[in-house]
Amino acid sequence: MSMRATASSSQTQIVVLSNRQPYQHERAADGGMQVQRCSSGVVNAVEPLLMENSGVWVAAGSGDADRQTAINADGVEVPPDSPRYRLRRVWLTDAEVKGYYDGFANSGLWPLCHRTSVTPTFYAQDFGIYELVNRRFAEAVAEEARVPAPVVLVQDYHFALAPAMIRRQLPLSRIATFWHIPWPGPQAFRRCPWSNTVLEGLLGSTLIGFQTPADRDNFLRCAEQLTDVDVDNTVVNWKGRRVQLGVYPASVEWPSEVVARAPSIPACRAAVRRQLGVPDDTVIGLGVDRLDYTKGLEEKLLAVERLLEYRPDLRQRFTFVQIAQPSREALPAYRQTRDRLLATAERINQRFSGGAAPVALLPTHHDPAAITQYMRGADFCYVGSLHDGMNLVSKEFVATRDDDRGVLVLSGFAGASHELRDALIVNPYDREQSARSLAAAIEMPVLQQRFRMRRLRRAVAAFDARAWATRLLEDVALEPPAPARSTAQYRAAAFVEIPVS
Repeated sequence: MSMRATASSSQTQIVVLSNRQPYQHERAADGGMQVQRCSSGVVNAVEPLLMENSGVWVAAGSGDADRQTAINADGVEVPPDSPRYRLRRVWLTDAEVKGYYDGFANSGLWPLCHRTSVTPTFYAQDFGIYELVNRRFAEAVAEEARVPAPVVLVQDYHFALAPAMIRRQLPLSRIATFWHIPWPGPQAFRRCPWSNTVLEGLLGSTLIGFQTPADRDNFLRCAEQLTDVDVDNTVVNWKGRRVQLGVYPASVEWPSEVVARAPSIPACRAAVRRQLGVPDDTVIGLGVDRLDYTKGLEEKLLAVERLLEYRPDLRQRFTFVQIAQPSREALPAYRQTRDRLLATAERINQRFSGGAAPVALLPTHHDPAAITQYMRGADFCYVGSLHDGMNLVSKEFVATRDDDRGVLVLSGFAGASHELRDALIVNPYDREQSARSLAAAIEMPVLQQRFRMRRLRRAVAAFDARAWATRLLEDVALEPPAPARSTAQYRAAAFVEIPVS
């Protein structure tokens, strides 16, 4: 059963709920207005299905000219040049962003779900705002519903409470919630004062998707702590409803339009070395990450330092480029991570001065075309996540290498390591092993590079972003209909009482 066939029915509508929007409108320097497409894995995966089926995308308005374009009940038809679906925007105040996004979502849930040294912080006021914002987004989804049983795709930890709230207003809806980040074990999860409320919110879904089997199994173990819950293999039966749990590893666009427009590999190699001001024969290693404490950025630089310690022959002919895109700069943990990273890079460069700087730290935003050029021009890419749901940079690097060259060095703590077994898998905490893996990447013979990269490319091509979205939506559409009961009974079962004191 294809999603196209399912969604084309007059009785089916697709609604996507995410924090980030696919398009935003910004004021240009000349006073005009420009439209920017927000590139992300979710946009690339889901947008084609919405365009085929005239669906709706509900997201937070973030562009400084978004309100000017929202002329139809806070919505606008997109894409701008050839409108195919509706973008419904929800407006948040600065205080709401601080409590919902910076607060409960990213100071609470994000560190709670990632195994790092950063301690999650929970405040009742932040949770109250998070609940309020989730309710407003759920109301927007209900307002956009044209049919009694829409297919709703809820994205990520920003909306843990929304599934139950949506079901309360749309009892027959089929809700697929995808949790992009890791899910912690029961002991860690109970650190959240509202852990049961979060579980009950997510169990409003018809289907909950996770990146790896370990994440799904952790959720099952957490759900078992609820009263009157029955867990049967990968199904949670709770309050008369059946919630299916599944594993859906997120992926990237294949073939990539950005790669199709990119210069040739030789041209990218030359351009990267020219930008860095290094000789043409310089070996280039690459890291591409958000500037986030979960990405192991400092650990990567320490591995580079160890490499240069025991391989002095590389000191004048190797540069490691770390693109560190600014992220959540309002949060102290992120500012501290940035400061430590800058200090580490400066120290290493001073220690091994006398030629090209061994570390080129680029802590600024780079557009997809620029990142693709670096990926096509590098000799290897190092993904060193300390804990990651999937990590799409690893798959993006593979997608850019249509020359079947280059080496992927990948943390075993990234979800992608379960699929990309032909990468060099490392423990980012083990500086010695990581350094020796970097040396192995530099010295890997061309025939072995090609063998590994071809297998990696087949793995990514076999399950790309479009396949991820289609499978998720097909599975939720195939779930059995809701039990026969009155709307009043259904709403009572789905209701989530939110304690904020």
